[in-house]
Amino acid sequence: MFGLVAAGGLYTTMAKKPTEIVVEKSVNTTQVLVAKSEVGLGQVVNRENFRWQDWPKDSASGGYIQNPRGGKDPVQALIGSVARAPILKDEPITVNKLVKPGDGGVLAAILPAGMRAIATRIDEKTAVGSLILPNDHVDVILIQRKRGKAGTEEFISDTLFRNVRVLAIGQLIEAKEGKKGADGKTATLELTPRQTELLALASSMGEISLALRSVADMSASNGPSAGNGLNAQRTNSIRVLRYGVKSRTYGVN
Repeated sequence: MFGLVAAGGLYTTMAKKPTEIVVEKSVNTTQVLVAKSEVGLGQVVNRENFRWQDWPKDSASGGYIQNPRGGKDPVQALIGSVARAPILKDEPITVNKLVKPGDGGVLAAILPAGMRAIATRIDEKTAVGSLILPNDHVDVILIQRKRGKAGTEEFISDTLFRNVRVLAIGQLIEAKEGKKGADGKTATLELTPRQTELLALASSMGEISLALRSVADMSASNGPSAGNGLNAQRTNSIRVLRYGVKSRTYGVN
């Protein structure tokens, strides 16, 4: 009998549900403006693109747009602005991510300080079969046709610049999802002021071709660098004949 009583008590204890204790802790929050949906590069925004989101006040940086709660509506000032960079859904909005019309075009807005945008003529043959997209990095190659001493034609290739960012193909400034290539007659490149002069000169001397670089190479350099072309030192040079095309290779002085 005692054993049955003990077993019954043990069963009752094990079957009893544990008591849940809920502790409420107040967190000092504010509301910051976030993207209600994804905003693409160059997209004109309106009120429907934004919403207010509760945010820990200690984590709201000075660049976030906070809800004035009864003050002047900051969203009204952003209507009609253009996105300077892609904005993800629920990403906090900052003033430097948008540019107002009249403050410069979209391309000027995304161009880094001190850099220049210059276009060069391209086609399928000179632009990797139209597979180059905005924000890809390329090498810029000049191919010249010259007449040799014997009266025969010679073709010489020079790499003008390496690791150059492509800003746009035609009027496309952002790669579209699912689009494998971009159709356009021009490629707009990001170069230094001196490099833009050299590219303009090279365009009148021969044909410009773009060689696509690997994504892994983008982190290897912070910007475009000079190749062995017009602005290179022409000392310690040799000529290599490859498949009937002469290519100049330059040594180190």
